[in-house]
Amino acid sequence: MSLTRRDFARQSAITGAGVALAGTVGALATAPNALASTESEDGAKDGHGNGHDGPAHSHGGVGYGPLLPDPDGILALPAGFSYRIVTYSGRTKLESGEFTPSNHDGTATFDGPRGATLLVNNHELAGPRANWPHPVPLTEGLVYDPAASGGCTVVEVRGEHVAEWVGIAGTATNCAGGHTPWGTWLTCEETEDKAGVNGMTKDHGYVFEVDPSDRRANRAPKPVKALGRYAHEAVVVDPRRGHLYLTEDAAGPNGSLYRWTPPHGFRHGRGKLRTLADDAGVLQAFKCFDSGGRFVDDLSRATRTGTVYGVDWVDVPDRDAKSLSVRKQFADGQVTRARKLEGMWWGDGGTYIVSSYAREESPGRHDGQVWFYDPGRRTLTLKVLIGINPDPSVDGAFDSPDNITVSPYGGLVIAEDGSGVQHLFGATDSGRTYPVARNELNIGTAEAPSYSEFTGVTFSPDGKTLYANIQEPGIMLAITGPWKRQKRG
Repeated sequence: MSLTRRDFARQSAITGAGVALAGTVGALATAPNALASTESEDGAKDGHGNGHDGPAHSHGGVGYGPLLPDPDGILALPAGFSYRIVTYSGRTKLESGEFTPSNHDGTATFDGPRGATLLVNNHELAGPRANWPHPVPLTEGLVYDPAASGGCTVVEVRGEHVAEWVGIAGTATNCAGGHTPWGTWLTCEETEDKAGVNGMTKDHGYVFEVDPSDRRANRAPKPVKALGRYAHEAVVVDPRRGHLYLTEDAAGPNGSLYRWTPPHGFRHGRGKLRTLADDAGVLQAFKCFDSGGRFVDDLSRATRTGTVYGVDWVDVPDRDAKSLSVRKQFADGQVTRARKLEGMWWGDGGTYIVSSYAREESPGRHDGQVWFYDPGRRTLTLKVLIGINPDPSVDGAFDSPDNITVSPYGGLVIAEDGSGVQHLFGATDSGRTYPVARNELNIGTAEAPSYSEFTGVTFSPDGKTLYANIQEPGIMLAITGPWKRQKRG
């Protein structure tokens, strides 16, 4: 049943525009550019984020204190925290002997056998294989398109032991994705290349399922065409209703948020998505309206945290985009759009959704938004709004959120993908922010330093280790330390 503008206006008049949401992140809200002012305390003078214990163990404020430079030039961390390199493109090797592929992106963790942790790691590699020194190897039986460079690797971590193998190969621009309640990974292609474009031999822009626990289940990869063909970014599964929500990272025009409703009688489970017909279920794009019943054309219109929109859903005419990109099949006024719809994470009975930034292509400008969609109320609430960072090259401010995870210690942990300095940062339930890590690996020059984005931020199943990637050259890191529940502030 659709939520009409009249229904939402009536609901807003009764409950007020600021719908209170209980849960881990709860009333997370900040003023524009509030995320630029981090909370820390002096006192963490010892250590270099490389395992030395320091005052962070007794740090009483928000976060874990200031970030300390890394003598190895890779990752600055608070005192008392340390990191371990799990995989490193061009240095570590797969079980088959090839080097770890490059351009690490979306990642999820799973319980493995005998106490191990399994991770599925996307490799965002676009275009022909000749473009990359370390593409995903074309492992027999696991290849979709032999011309494509991307795919996923599966990493097994058990104590000091690390093993890595190919989960899927021959896919393109594997950006983010999402874990499923049944223990698999959905990897998303952020491209619309069709066969014959960029040397591809098959159409791309699909979602594929990868099983980290059963190598045989990954043989003969098949795209889940029911979820549409477009520049996919991330996906989450509503474990109660069975819906899948998917973000699109595209411009000209801006992309949209999609919902896939399974066909009647369909039951989710390992490998079930690949059994679906190409047109199974219903794929729809979102359409928002404010408390006055007015249509909202773009999420950048929201200028205050706490903004709540009602959401309806509009059928996609041609989900496989045979002649026209999905987002271009809608005329102005039919659906809501947003620039750089990126990471998603299911938690608190709904999904958190990131819009990294908005510039001249959008009606409003910002350096990041985090929204929360409540499927029960069919409302979208702005939780975090980041104002324009005037100088990204200066450390201190946060901007351009991308991958996101709900922290077992409260609030969110967010990966930056902006210009200049790159961080992992946390946001408490009340919206106060704090640094978690800073990328210190300069892939530019001394005169013109450049730092790659963080990707794939996710906690281990036991909550003790935070995994994250430096996308270029492709490094997976395991961060441990004195994690603590964050105060609301």
